[in-house]
Amino acid sequence: MNAHPDLSAMNPSNVAEVPSQGGRPIELVVLLFPGFSQLSLHAFLEPFRIANTVTRQKLFKWKIAGLDAKPVEAASGISIAVDASIDQLNANLGGRGPDHFVVVAGESVGRRLSPQLTNFLRMIARRGVPISALGTATWLLAQTGLLAESRCTIHWSRLAAFSEVFSQPEIRDTLFVKEGQFSTCAGELASFDLAVDMIAKHVGGFTAQQVCRHATVEGQRSGTNRQTGPTGLAFAGVSDKLLMSMRVMEENVEYPLSMKEVAKRAGVSRRQLERLFAAHVHMPPVRHYLRIRVEHGKRLIEGTSMPIVDIAMACGFVSPSHFAKCFRVFNGISPQQCRLTVPAWVGPGIG
Repeated sequence: MNAHPDLSAMNPSNVAEVPSQGGRPIELVVLLFPGFSQLSLHAFLEPFRIANTVTRQKLFKWKIAGLDAKPVEAASGISIAVDASIDQLNANLGGRGPDHFVVVAGESVGRRLSPQLTNFLRMIARRGVPISALGTATWLLAQTGLLAESRCTIHWSRLAAFSEVFSQPEIRDTLFVKEGQFSTCAGELASFDLAVDMIAKHVGGFTAQQVCRHATVEGQRSGTNRQTGPTGLAFAGVSDKLLMSMRVMEENVEYPLSMKEVAKRAGVSRRQLERLFAAHVHMPPVRHYLRIRVEHGKRLIEGTSMPIVDIAMACGFVSPSHFAKCFRVFNGISPQQCRLTVPAWVGPGIG
């Protein structure tokens, strides 16, 4: 059980921060889908509870919603009781409604969207209610068309699949993205960062800092921080040019660049590029580039139901046979065998 914060250590003038809703608590409604991540849910809600505690005020309140009135089972197998169903929420939309609507989904999110839910989410959006999607819930918002031409993010395991299935939203490899009425988040521990950002916006930076302090977190991470870190993260501080060349490779998978062009964009000669990779990566840059493309293909195999031939093309291979050959070199199995042995946590593929 967490110890209560030392309220006496706070600056009394700052504790008086109040929400921007005219003194009433800010109401959050959190819609859970079966198989949701408990880590995402609690990492998001706990900062609001802590904010209430450290200020001794009820700044935020929340309720849990489900597709129906039954408890919702998380990926862990633990069930969470709901306060309202979609039908009940829909019936109450004539009133004031929530101040913020949050969706937390699981791995099989691609098959969860029904006409009823689509209409409900669009109605929430038309009323101007801010909507946040945690983890794979970004997929749901994209399916409804609400994210068309918007910047967004999703959990790293779905980044490759999302970019192939949806062409209009601009996907970003970041912790969270705020774009007008919509916020999208990578989920898991990034949910904490989004919640703290919301607390800072509604209540103030001092309370947000106190929440981080009570949660034994050094400070809030920026939403623009990358989720996955570049493949060259282990070489940070070794050479900026090396990291830049790796980033150029990652950003040009479908239409691979020549090594001459990669070197040019990194600001080095091709010979210098080869020396950097030989000294620090212990493989030629062309092979590292091939590995990046194969890894991208593996994520598409695990995360989508795209045909192997389409995946090969999306990774810059001229033929499925060439892709299969390279895939086997790096993974020891064929792309087809990989699809048959997708880990259970990844799910059967979406898109």
